[in-house]
Amino acid sequence: MSKRRYITTAIDYPNAAPHMGHVLEKVLADVIARWWRLSGDAVRFQIGTDEHGVKIQQTADREKVTPQELVDRNVPIFQKLYEDLGISADVFIRTTDKKKHWPTVAALWRKLSDAGALEKRTYTGLYCSGCERFVTAKDLIDGKCPDHGIVPTQVKEENWFFLLKKEEQWLKKLLKDSYTIVPSSRAHETLSLLEAGLEDVSFSRPKSSLAWGIPVPGDEDQTMYVWCDALTNYISGIDYFGLAEGHERGPKGRVEWWDDAEVTHVIGKDIARFHALIWPAMLKNADVRTPDRLLIHGFLTSEGQKMSKSVGNVVVPQEVIAKYGVEPLRFYLSHEIPVGNDGDFSWKRFGELYDAKLRNQLGNLLNRVLVLLQKEGGTIDLEVTKEDVKSAAESRKKYEEHMNAFELSQAMQFAFEQVACMNVFINEQKPWEKSGAEKTQTLSVLAESLRQISLLLLPFLPQTAQEISLQLNVPYAKKMLGNDFVITNEMKEWGSQTKWKKVGKPKILFAPVE
Repeated sequence: MSKRRYITTAIDYPNAAPHMGHVLEKVLADVIARWWRLSGDAVRFQIGTDEHGVKIQQTADREKVTPQELVDRNVPIFQKLYEDLGISADVFIRTTDKKKHWPTVAALWRKLSDAGALEKRTYTGLYCSGCERFVTAKDLIDGKCPDHGIVPTQVKEENWFFLLKKEEQWLKKLLKDSYTIVPSSRAHETLSLLEAGLEDVSFSRPKSSLAWGIPVPGDEDQTMYVWCDALTNYISGIDYFGLAEGHERGPKGRVEWWDDAEVTHVIGKDIARFHALIWPAMLKNADVRTPDRLLIHGFLTSEGQKMSKSVGNVVVPQEVIAKYGVEPLRFYLSHEIPVGNDGDFSWKRFGELYDAKLRNQLGNLLNRVLVLLQKEGGTIDLEVTKEDVKSAAESRKKYEEHMNAFELSQAMQFAFEQVACMNVFINEQKPWEKSGAEKTQTLSVLAESLRQISLLLLPFLPQTAQEISLQLNVPYAKKMLGNDFVITNEMKEWGSQTKWKKVGKPKILFAPVE
């Protein structure tokens, strides 16, 4: 039975160029969104940019432009990269959008205020400009922020606070009963934070300290802090309160993509506690139902070290794409980094995988099979047995179990295990030494195996999967990249494409890279 699914990523901070961490998250979410669509579910996939805050203001000041000019210049760079990567997002939300984002933010603030969840206080504490949030001494290592390596400044100012502490028991129950965190190890970490006790959260800053942001309704001298601004994108993108001007969703957005949908947030581990604790507590106080799932990915290092401009090991996504192409980058991130784990980008490993897996195993197999079939007139004549159908179905089931459990790297590796098996098969069977019906059957088995493999690869490497199918001349090949394309049970079944009688001509799938 099909579902309605709403999947979001964290929104990116466009004070600088996009990095590989952004790409990892978007590819992860895109694979999931594509998989759900291919399974027949109705999917809404949202990404965007978090365009307010001190760092945006500081960067704009350094570059002698306005904050709006800065984000208007940088945001298209993110959008172009994601377009190039084949990220199939339906919505790109921007927090500077006064018509589509701001009305929902203001409405949520007012609901929190009406619920008695906000309180104005004078606050004294440590502020990390890198994180753009207040931190405590226990968050620091040797007095410095562990993520940014800077010493937080002591700040005393009047802020609005969100009363989070009173929600501790409710949050414990939520996390145990209905808010699924993947992987489960991250859920245990969150529960440990709860056991240690929560503090109320600073929700605004004086306009004198934070000018670039959304004003607090009814208190124009205060600017909303990141929580009520950035986190609210998940419901402003569907116009939850029906207030946004010119929004394409209208009042149906709330019902279609929140009330009646399964909601999944895909985020990095550095912002996990905000999404696991602050966001659901905000929604509870605003009488909005909480999301269903939080999918948390790890960090990406470079050659075993944290990426740093000073070290000179920052990997620029556009440079990887320029050298190898989009799909090899999607392959590397999906194949090498299990969901929830930290991963490493290595140019050496990337090159090895490109040659071994993509060129020599997959590309070479397709080429060999098509060349041999072309010599026989390109004809497919597959003899199908019940045992073949059963074996293929069992194999497909293992793959689907991985996908449905968000074990994406295992699913990708499983697909390439099938590729490896077919390489062994062709070398053992030596179809070039066969003749007649025996040769045709062997080559037809290889062609059908490649058709099945292309379906396994489709969520991960859509262009590659379609290209394999086009070269094989599979009947549905031209439709495979459409968001409405569904892998039917008939397509999954071994030997089911009875109208498929002839393959096309081979083309190079992955070219050599110097």
